[in-house]
Amino acid sequence: MELSWDLLHPVMSVPYLPTLGPLHPDAISAGLLDAIVSVSGSGEFLTHDKDRRWSERKDEHLLVDDMHQDRVRTLIPTLTGRGGLRVHLYGAPEHRPEAVEAAARLAIAHRATTARVVWFQSDPDPVAASTRVQLRTFDGPAPAVEGIEHLDALPEPVRTTFGAFADKLADEGFAFLHSRIESVGPVMTAVRDNRVVGAIGPLETMPDPIGKARLLPQYFGVLPEYRGLGLGRRLWRAAMHWGSTNGADYQLLQTTAGGASDRLCQAEGLTDLGFVCVMTV
Repeated sequence: MELSWDLLHPVMSVPYLPTLGPLHPDAISAGLLDAIVSVSGSGEFLTHDKDRRWSERKDEHLLVDDMHQDRVRTLIPTLTGRGGLRVHLYGAPEHRPEAVEAAARLAIAHRATTARVVWFQSDPDPVAASTRVQLRTFDGPAPAVEGIEHLDALPEPVRTTFGAFADKLADEGFAFLHSRIESVGPVMTAVRDNRVVGAIGPLETMPDPIGKARLLPQYFGVLPEYRGLGLGRRLWRAAMHWGSTNGADYQLLQTTAGGASDRLCQAEGLTDLGFVCVMTV
């Protein structure tokens, strides 16, 4: 079926589209929605898709024949090549049981390995996993931060400790980043006791659907034994300095509600755009 922007837009409470994720509120449009539908299932990326830096083909696609839409709700299911099914619900909470039923049914029909329902609201959900979408605009200079260095600028003995750091924070994505480290943008690091104990990166920008430069999401973490020393805040501010000096207009982040990164971003004055809530069926 075809999706109607006129029906979707009134029930969209968070600027988020399936297969693309969070977007700048000004970048979401009927044309962008049509573009997502037009490439779905082809394996092609839209030019502004942040996932382009990690793969040659788009892994997630819309299940176009299984979409449903009316005046009060829109259900958009997606499926990944690894069998991950998601039903995105745009609409009021009373439509959630319908989304759960659709996810269970489609998981069987498409032999999905996992099935989840995704919905959007202004506050974190008391039960579902909730991530806050936050916007940081670069409308002024961000100061440089002392004591934070590019990974490539570290002395060789210290630089080689990044692998051990990445292994310890594998669950936060650093092992994957380490496997791609030669082909991505710079990584900023915090060093203590002659080893890497914190990092943020890669630092890269990409034009968004309306031509603004978006600072892409980074992997961000500090070893547990070095937390509480202010290193996370310094790494974050160093990344913002990089964005400011490299022409970024803004950055979008998703942070786990109530987590350390969430509290940091709130303290740094980012704009709260609402919550993405996910429940496994």
